[in-house]
Amino acid sequence: MKSFEVNFDGLVGPTHNYGGLSFGNVASQSNSQQASNPKEAALQGLEKMKALMDMGFVQGVLAPQERPDVAALRSLGFSGTDAQVIERAAKEAMPLLVASCSASSMWVANAATVSPSADTADGRVHFTAANLNCKYHRSIEHPTTSRVLGAMFADQQHFAHHAALPAVAQFGDEGAANHTRFCREYGEAGVEFFVFGRSAFDSRYPAPQKYPARQTLEASQAVARLHGLSEEGVVFAQQNPSVIDQGVFHNDVIAVGNGELLFHHQDAFLNTEQMLAELHGKLAARGANFQSISVPRDQVAVEDAVRSYLFNSQLLSRADGSMLLIVPEECRANPRVWQYLQGLTAAGGPIREVKVFDLKQSMQNGGGPACLRLRVALNETELAAVNPGVIMTAPLYDTLTQWVSKHYRDALRESDLADPQLLLECRTALDELTQILKLGSVYPFQIN
Repeated sequence: MKSFEVNFDGLVGPTHNYGGLSFGNVASQSNSQQASNPKEAALQGLEKMKALMDMGFVQGVLAPQERPDVAALRSLGFSGTDAQVIERAAKEAMPLLVASCSASSMWVANAATVSPSADTADGRVHFTAANLNCKYHRSIEHPTTSRVLGAMFADQQHFAHHAALPAVAQFGDEGAANHTRFCREYGEAGVEFFVFGRSAFDSRYPAPQKYPARQTLEASQAVARLHGLSEEGVVFAQQNPSVIDQGVFHNDVIAVGNGELLFHHQDAFLNTEQMLAELHGKLAARGANFQSISVPRDQVAVEDAVRSYLFNSQLLSRADGSMLLIVPEECRANPRVWQYLQGLTAAGGPIREVKVFDLKQSMQNGGGPACLRLRVALNETELAAVNPGVIMTAPLYDTLTQWVSKHYRDALRESDLADPQLLLECRTALDELTQILKLGSVYPFQIN
């Protein structure tokens, strides 16, 4: 039976803005308060989805969230009509209004952790929504994320959904941004690679000093248990605390993996040799020939990796067995990174081609190509069970570009977030989107 790795990209929401909400994310902090362009952001994301579809990859769409999140503001003591809630929040606590308007759900690498059926004890694809409890503006996402994923992957014969882990610091979970799966073929049993920044209960693991480590070992272990993964099919590795303190807030900012290959920076992990040996041994037991490409710090510094998002790239397997690396335009603009990539593709290794995409609107807010997609490995039967409305086609691309052009603003500043009309625009757009994607009622305003 054929199997696929499907990329479900996050559709950028109508309230895409540069609120500078993510401490530890260099791009998010440095572009705070600039005017954003939600329409351009959404169209840039759709262009990437269409391009990958045209290259023969199965591509899906994951819907954005309702913003501003009026219910979240009500839970913090703001009352009255929806318009009055927004008005009061703007007057009394503007940072809370900005947080409630964040379009950060576009980075669906943080939506959930996904384990394919070949790895799980019950032979189903398992999803655990990430609690994202390190940042308030992201911690409010998982209830809607769970409903949207449930509407996309509804067949209980093939798909299992788990609620987010407890929303406490000990179980901080950032989803697939800290999770990679290695395998010989997508439909065969593989090894799932969980990367954590700190341990909540074991002081033997060093922690970063400047920026928070968002993923805990305990959260990763809990997800592995929920998904029914075997000990032979998992490897837990610690991210290097010093690179977290340099702005590497998720593993997917310093490493990316696919198939039998891990592409990573020399300084990405602690105990690198031991970790690579464990991956090699467990994958060899499953018939896979694991390889790693370590990018030397004297060719690409961590700072270059963070500013270019070299590793926040998509590593895709092509029909001929070679791999394609999808990178943002910022990689080409960085001389050291671009020189390294030219040498990489010329070397005749597994990565044979690099394709560049303009994702400036997302990049300025701290998310590159890898942030924008959630990977789901599916066999033919499982793919047929996915809600067909969310699988990208040429007609769907045309419909979504028209939908964006109709509903999105081309400029958004912090002061615009206080406009109650923005909420009405968002709800009108999302109500139409659920019909386009055949999701049913997944948003609070549709349910309540």
